[in-house]
Amino acid sequence: MNLTLVFPMAAMVLLTFVVALWMLHQRLQAVRGGHIKMDYFKLVRGEDPPPRSMLQADNHFRNLFEVPVLFYAGCLVAMMIPLLGTLLQIWAWLFVAARVLHALMHLGSNRILYRSRAYFLSWFAVLGLWGLIVIRVAGMMLSTP
Repeated sequence: MNLTLVFPMAAMVLLTFVVALWMLHQRLQAVRGGHIKMDYFKLVRGEDPPPRSMLQADNHFRNLFEVPVLFYAGCLVAMMIPLLGTLLQIWAWLFVAARVLHALMHLGSNRILYRSRAYFLSWFAVLGLWGLIVIRVAGMMLSTP
């Protein structure tokens, strides 16, 4: 079994953990600063709108459970079939790099033009990863009598 994809997957888990800590920090800042009350988190609603920085962190954390799910699934499938090769590693690490850039942009200046480029680069990488998987599986099916 090819286990090398564990490393880019672990990098994504680490990114998700770091964003979760940032989200917690932003939430605590919002409560301590008097921008929202703790009751806000019961239904994620309140009288006053939460600060933009808190919403950005919340949105980005949720975003890490959207497209990255396809990445994790692809990595697991690639490890099971097994799929090896430099191109596979390039797609996986390109995805991670694009998601790190996306996080830095989303949680920082949030310039949509640049952020969207990183976002679509991550889509391109995950599609490349899945393309390799489909080609490998199709080859396996064609070679089986």
